[in-house]
Amino acid sequence: MTTHQRRKEQAAMAERDIRDNRPKGLLEVYEDGRVTGRIVYFTLDADPAALVAVHTVVEPEHEGKGIASALVREFYAMAAREGVPVVPLCPYAAAWAAKHPDEAPAAPAELVQEAKAQLEADHAELW
Repeated sequence: MTTHQRRKEQAAMAERDIRDNRPKGLLEVYEDGRVTGRIVYFTLDADPAALVAVHTVVEPEHEGKGIASALVREFYAMAAREGVPVVPLCPYAAAWAAKHPDEAPAAPAELVQEAKAQLEADHAELW
């Protein structure tokens, strides 16, 4: 992402409100009081803990506005503030992470396997 693109995205996000609803496992973007996008996630019960992104969803009428990218960027920033890694099981989040390795450090392979196992065992409804 170029500096110009990042500034444009940051300006657009200034008009949006991103909220973490940890009890429901949702990182949501609000515009004009309405949810326009979300990441569905859970916290991995492991040592170390991790935030596991399962789905990234943007409402159809809001696609193409950089919402998904901004959500994933904030998800990684939130994890960094908490000192935990991210396991991007969501295909969009995984693709974004591959394009932004400076912002999205790769999770260890064993943590990814633990996240997949916990998803199947405890959070099958998310998959």
